[in-house]
Amino acid sequence: MNVTGSSNREASNKMLEETTISTQPVFDGKIISLQVDTVRLPYGQTATREVVRHPGAVAVLALKGDKMLVVDQFRQPLGRCEVEIPAGKLERGEDPMEAAKRELQEETGYACGSIRKLHSFYTSPGFADEIIHLYLAEDLVSGAMNPDEDEFLQLMEVTLEEAYDLIREERISDAKTILAVYAWKMYTMTGTI
Repeated sequence: MNVTGSSNREASNKMLEETTISTQPVFDGKIISLQVDTVRLPYGQTATREVVRHPGAVAVLALKGDKMLVVDQFRQPLGRCEVEIPAGKLERGEDPMEAAKRELQEETGYACGSIRKLHSFYTSPGFADEIIHLYLAEDLVSGAMNPDEDEFLQLMEVTLEEAYDLIREERISDAKTILAVYAWKMYTMTGTI
């Protein structure tokens, strides 16, 4: 069967679909929930799938001249600090672009004169439905940081070369920030993302 041809793309996707038979909630937290689904596989067998539900998030590639705004913060799952672009989860019903502006202001103190969506991507589709909406913010205007009360951040401005150094040093190691750095490089080389 040819699964790469466009005429078979829809048919082959239907052939791969799993049908949810039952869902067992396991945990319902402040940010995520966890469930175990029993599914029927394409050829009739059953299997279980552990699924993390997440409300979605936004991330901001904020450019201030030839520098990118990042924040350094401790990440409990990693047990260390991580340098990341400003980001945060979506509130229920919140418009992603408005959330991106909010997170930029809260985490960096900056407002943006222009903002546009670059991409949306899933972080780990094998077990989670978290989607991140990545925005490019420019024409930045400084103000006061307003992080969440349990959020401790250090704002940094880095050049593209410094961002690559941070990646090599594994101080930047999360997918959204690495993607933003490569998008920024493309932007500097071509003028488009």
